[in-house]
Amino acid sequence: MDEQGVEDAAILLMSIGEAEAAEVFRHLAPKEVQSVGEAIAKMKAVPRERVASVLSKFAATAGGQSMLVRDSHEYVKSVLRKALGNDRANLLLDRILTGGDVAGIESLKWIDPESVAELLRNEHPQIVAAILVHLDSEQSSSVLKAFPERQRNEVLVRIATLDGIQPVALHDLNEVMGKVLAGSDKLKKTGMGGAKAAAEIINKLGSAIETSALEFIHEVDSDLAQRIMDNMFTFDDLEKLEDSAIQGLLKEVQSGSLVVALKGATPALREKVFKNMSRRAAETLREDLESRGPVRVSEVEIEQKELIKTVRRLADEGRIVLGGGGGAEAFV
Repeated sequence: MDEQGVEDAAILLMSIGEAEAAEVFRHLAPKEVQSVGEAIAKMKAVPRERVASVLSKFAATAGGQSMLVRDSHEYVKSVLRKALGNDRANLLLDRILTGGDVAGIESLKWIDPESVAELLRNEHPQIVAAILVHLDSEQSSSVLKAFPERQRNEVLVRIATLDGIQPVALHDLNEVMGKVLAGSDKLKKTGMGGAKAAAEIINKLGSAIETSALEFIHEVDSDLAQRIMDNMFTFDDLEKLEDSAIQGLLKEVQSGSLVVALKGATPALREKVFKNMSRRAAETLREDLESRGPVRVSEVEIEQKELIKTVRRLADEGRIVLGGGGGAEAFV
């Protein structure tokens, strides 16, 4: 969309109300959400003629300078949170409302990963980390694959320990890509980086690079390495495994542990497990789940973590593939 189209879309969404606007936002691409959100945040009043051209049924009631919403900042916050959920919305809102212009960094999304890697090759790992967290994890992983092993691992440590970027620093980084962590400590940080961001990138690096990266991070900070591994594959991700992988996992798990772990599972995940068992075993498991009384959340979490450890072990042994890295095919 050109600038005119973005402004027209903003006027329309501000006219139809939060609930309807949220439904529209759900069908937009991330770049479109950000562009329209920024337009809404900047828009205070709209001339009668402009409103009429966008939405004719509102022309009769619109004033010479028609205020579509009382507080456009609060409006865009509410709409984005309803459409995207708090975490994703807050990430965009930080960019839209805090003045963190990232147009220069955003332009990297249109450049091939090898060229981006060449541009960043001589930059400090902290600067590279601050830039890569603005890109999607697939592009970031491709950029990191083009780095030497040592540099790649150092950047991943920085990403995993990055707890935010000051808006002033983000502006400087966007302008010169050489100054970070500047500005007042009182300013709100953009919620980027952390173990989860590092995990999403590592997931797409491929098994060989993943092992090297995690070993390096473990030497630097073993707790950090564990937090990253915890984010790389969660209990709910079991639902994404191939049926053959689920079948291989069930052979390694005690029935009692499985019952406790599944007490905290979604209905979809339970059904995934049931369908990969014999009919008799599935019926027995259903009965055990129904007859088992309340279980402490802490006990459920312990068994779920043990099950995830088993998944990771089977993946390390090459008996199952978790997916997401290096284009490997699933096998058992």
